[in-house]
Amino acid sequence: SKLTALFEHPLYNIPIPEVTEKDKLFVVNPMEKFSLRSSGSDEWVSSSKAEMLLQTGKTPYDTYPAWLKFHVGINRYELYPRRDPLMPTLLRDLATQRIVSSVQKSGGTQLKLIMTFPNFGQALFKPMKQTRDQETPIDFFYFSDFERHNAEIAAFHLDRILDFRRIPPVSGRLINITKEIHDITTDKKLAKTFFISPAGNVCFYGECSYYCSTEHALCGKPDRLEGSMAALLPDKTLAKRRSWRSPWRRSYHKSKKAEWELNPNYCAQVRETPPYDRGHRLLDLIDMTVLDFLMGNMDRHHYETFEKFGNDTFLLHLDNGRGFGTHSRDEPSILAPLRQCCSIKKSTYLRLQLLATQPYRLSDLLREALATDPLAPILAEPHLQALDRRLGKVLEVVGRCLAG
Repeated sequence: SKLTALFEHPLYNIPIPEVTEKDKLFVVNPMEKFSLRSSGSDEWVSSSKAEMLLQTGKTPYDTYPAWLKFHVGINRYELYPRRDPLMPTLLRDLATQRIVSSVQKSGGTQLKLIMTFPNFGQALFKPMKQTRDQETPIDFFYFSDFERHNAEIAAFHLDRILDFRRIPPVSGRLINITKEIHDITTDKKLAKTFFISPAGNVCFYGECSYYCSTEHALCGKPDRLEGSMAALLPDKTLAKRRSWRSPWRRSYHKSKKAEWELNPNYCAQVRETPPYDRGHRLLDLIDMTVLDFLMGNMDRHHYETFEKFGNDTFLLHLDNGRGFGTHSRDEPSILAPLRQCCSIKKSTYLRLQLLATQPYRLSDLLREALATDPLAPILAEPHLQALDRRLGKVLEVVGRCLAG
């Protein structure tokens, strides 16, 4: 396995700083435990409702469902560890756990659902909008593009291969629209949007600002629908997140350009503006730029951080559905922060160089990672080939910076 070899490489074993109590997102009550409601059931209850004797040698943490262990493990330096023993369980839960509730997520331009499992875990479901081999039409503006479920899945695995580990775990899942949405939803607005199409398929469209109408309905075959299931981050009431506007945000206007597109020395003023004037925030943003260029995502207008850690922490790479829309052309403007600032983390640069070598070729690694997803194949082959070409272009830009 190339992937196993990659994660054993010295560049993927650089230790993170020691994690103290204040570096953890949550301080855990060591006595709080979870238990199954009854044998053979997949429902969990908190220890306040369950009296349970722990097996010898087991700690209360051992009783937590995978999603809760994921939340408890978040710290200042990483969303999850490199060699995370939880990951296979968490991805399997997203793909197979029984869905007990489906409601529409408010806000946003496209339909998304929040799905809840019996063990209180939750996932964000993004339904399939287009097939693997459809490319975004060349006349489409980036802000009128569809979000793709397979882009969310591929982005998670790519982010992990780059060793950023800033995207919450995502798995593909085939759901039954009737049994797993229609029959169990308590969302009255969503319930009103179901219908049977002329072809006899079950369809629904929800309520949102752009793509929620009968013309953009999501239809099953006859009621089976593909989608991505992303593990939700801890509730914002428990772990506040701060949203930051990207300095290289696009104008979201058909003819107006943003300042960074007109001023080649734009980076100089960003470097003088908090929080980019100290620490590694600008370098973290350039990491995100590299990720976005590799997958062709032009839609990175904001990013988030956990408030508890202040400015000294990683950026969350959320909302990646507009990646992997085109493989036949690259979008050089995405690399503007790298090109204009001529800065990149040494560790990121060394890993990118490694991923351009034959034994660790990026396309091979992502192909291998995606092969384990329930909806495989996730990306059409040309998208994987495009990754190697784009990686070459990133290294060219860094090479020019080094030479200059």
